[in-house]
Amino acid sequence: MLPTGLPPGAVPGLERPGPLRERVYEALLELLTTRALQPGRHLVESELAGHLGVSRQPVREALQRLNTEGWVDLRPAQGAFVHEPTEEEADQLLTVRTLLEAEAARLAAAHAGSPGIAALEELCAEGEQAVADEDVDRAAALNAAFHAKVMELAGNTVLAGLAAQVDRRVRWYYTPVARQRGRQSWIEHRALVTAIAARDGQRATELMREHTEHTRRSYQERDAT
Repeated sequence: MLPTGLPPGAVPGLERPGPLRERVYEALLELLTTRALQPGRHLVESELAGHLGVSRQPVREALQRLNTEGWVDLRPAQGAFVHEPTEEEADQLLTVRTLLEAEAARLAAAHAGSPGIAALEELCAEGEQAVADEDVDRAAALNAAFHAKVMELAGNTVLAGLAAQVDRRVRWYYTPVARQRGRQSWIEHRALVTAIAARDGQRATELMREHTEHTRRSYQERDAT
């Protein structure tokens, strides 16, 4: 067992080249996004540095940046802790996600070609398999990939830029309900792909709005299930 209790294989490798502080930041952000580092957890600089094979300085810089972005809370005389999202924060973010992705679905129905639709179908197949295998982490990652692909097919760079700002945090909120959403999530994805392939923008918009609202409600109800 690793000193900070992270499961084997959870710590991502630091890709090279690139500024060390940026690579450490990305590695820690991935651990936060996947909830390998759970909300409320105390983050010890020396232990994180040991896992990543770096000195404490880039870890300290990364934690300061993550604090600014709302992923980490720096408490005087106590240290760094993974931020624990409030219900209001989650609700606001997932509401914004619904607006962005509903518009992306409408645009994707207007612009997606056969290769893009085939890519969505492949992601659906992989997601369904991940659910069958009870691989929650993979299912969550594939869910993010599916939504990112829809956004890409929309062909609107401004919309994609806005979505990118919330993408990782959406994945953070989705991971706790990935098992709860399970197969139903991918049934909804399949219906969305059908609407996009039929170039039915109105139907695609409705389906995406319903789909993201289901996820939002699942997050709100997660402690009661």
